[in-house]
Amino acid sequence: MDIRHLRYFKAVSDCGSFTRAAEQLHIAQPALSMAIRKLEAELELTLLHRRDRRVRLTDEGQRLYLHAQRMVQASEDAKLEMAELKGLQRGEVRVGVSSMLGSYYFPPVFMAFRQQYPQLTLSVTDAGTDRLRQLLLNGELDLAVIVDEDCPSELQAERFLSEQMLVTCGQDHPFATQHSIRSEDFFAQDLLLFKEGFFHRKVVERMARDGGFKPRISVETNLITLIKTMVSQGFGVSTLLPMVIDKTDNLITRSFAQPVWLHLSLAWRKDGYLSQANRTFADFMLGKR
Repeated sequence: MDIRHLRYFKAVSDCGSFTRAAEQLHIAQPALSMAIRKLEAELELTLLHRRDRRVRLTDEGQRLYLHAQRMVQASEDAKLEMAELKGLQRGEVRVGVSSMLGSYYFPPVFMAFRQQYPQLTLSVTDAGTDRLRQLLLNGELDLAVIVDEDCPSELQAERFLSEQMLVTCGQDHPFATQHSIRSEDFFAQDLLLFKEGFFHRKVVERMARDGGFKPRISVETNLITLIKTMVSQGFGVSTLLPMVIDKTDNLITRSFAQPVWLHLSLAWRKDGYLSQANRTFADFMLGKR
């Protein structure tokens, strides 16, 4: 049995919900569900009752849970002891992220990492994807989050997040009554966008280039709150990730008629030395720890 599958099984059992367990584990819910199904298929047993978004252990699941508790704890103890033997008592992780991800995606990731590795220091740089890529190539950063399509041959990258970019408008905007938005209609609007070099802006620029459109940019800013406030008041439209939209923002989101996806990867230099601390963070981020 894969220890990760047992860890996932234990988390679902403890949380009583796939959704809460996925949030706790920082993985996508479909990936979590697939891992549990693989475990059940391997054992040829049903481990969980799934009803009304709640899950509870079957008799077989209760028996496995006792073993999973011991095995997961033993795994964590072994990793800690081996880390100490390898000198992981201290070290610095130098990682670069965008302001949007730094504000909305990474806080729980960083907190979970610090809780598991309190002896390691996190040094976080906030910049656009172009700047982060350059800092990485220059050796000023050890790890950075970049857009997949921006990965040069000198970098090794592993995808950790795919999010759909959504058209964002105010509640009284004509887009609010539509099911999806065509690119030509989006580019006919006044746009509030991030500044050049940030992944949000690069996605829009790529769409405009591919479709032969000229964006009507009314506001350029990296202040997400400003974008959301002005859009909610009818001063144009934007495109944002679902993670930054809250019910209290008074915003409407719609998919593009041809869905637009943003694929983000954690990258590092192929020929550079990646310290044990940085390898630990990379493995943690990519679900290998």
